[in-house]
Amino acid sequence: MASALKISGIRKTFGHGDKMVEVLKRIDIDVAPGEFLILVGPSGCGKSTLLNIIAGLEEPTEGAIRIGDRNVVGVAPAQRDIAMVFQSYALYPTMSVAENIGFALEMRKVPKADRDKRINEVASMLQITHLLDRRPAQLSGGQRQRVAMGRALARQPQLFLFDEPLSNLDAKLRVEMRAEIKRLHQVSGITSVYVTHDQIEAMTLGSRIAVMKDGVLQQLGTPDDIYSRPANTYVAGFIGSPTMNMIAGRAGGTGADGLFSIKGGNLPLACPATGVDTLLGLRPEHIELVDAAPWRGEVSVVEPTGADTYVVVKTEAGNVTVRTAPQISVKPGDQVGLQVAAAQVSWFNEKTGVRL
Repeated sequence: MASALKISGIRKTFGHGDKMVEVLKRIDIDVAPGEFLILVGPSGCGKSTLLNIIAGLEEPTEGAIRIGDRNVVGVAPAQRDIAMVFQSYALYPTMSVAENIGFALEMRKVPKADRDKRINEVASMLQITHLLDRRPAQLSGGQRQRVAMGRALARQPQLFLFDEPLSNLDAKLRVEMRAEIKRLHQVSGITSVYVTHDQIEAMTLGSRIAVMKDGVLQQLGTPDDIYSRPANTYVAGFIGSPTMNMIAGRAGGTGADGLFSIKGGNLPLACPATGVDTLLGLRPEHIELVDAAPWRGEVSVVEPTGADTYVVVKTEAGNVTVRTAPQISVKPGDQVGLQVAAAQVSWFNEKTGVRL
């Protein structure tokens, strides 16, 4: 049965005195049994340090980590009943695939017959049965990562930890392995924590996402919460590709009489407050190119991607990226109108960046 994970007031510092650096600043996260939590953020935000604390590879300066009903701070990694999948695969080069998968079971003195049965179950689940006699040097990157996951799966732990496991793979393999990891989680139901700096991985894999910056938890929520209702401008800019457009202006009214004043004109929008310097957040798919729209600009870049085309429009209020249909017939230099989907906007305090 899957176990819950409770991260309570976790703080981590390195160094002493004037050289002390606080890399985690009182992180609180409750992970439900069977949940897939993503820790996402740029390099240096503290996500890998937090994962290492959960694993027992680092000890927190303050706080508690509970796996199930047990506080595991001070407990050796081997006694936490966790399995970790690393970015570097960390396979034993002199062992076969079968021996790598079954190594942890052998160390636990699991009888050979039971061990072989479990190895074959995991290999079948990962579709690597035909590779069991090979050694890691004879495998591709994607196959090695499957073996690394198989070694973790074989143990049937309380908790799975993934430390950027797809970073060493090419783009096509990353897409395939993302789907594989999601399928395995659905089959196993084991509580999982996954570290990545890739917001696409975060959005596609997680049941909830924790966005981090400078050791601070910026927002914790479902992928839809994070994407549609970002807590601040940092989250709005980090999650989503292309990033959310930010338009500076001043709110001039609320409700049906709302008017958002920007450089070059006014937008009839229900503003959150009157007389406040505000940022209007617009996802590229929530803006249309409409000839008759009063908000005007000049096309500067057209980027076809196959399924969509991104059009960058230079306006007096700044550059705006619009997601359009692939057949759009515009070119750099064209004058276009921009129509905002009023129900899909986000508002932020311009000074603090916090969502209004």
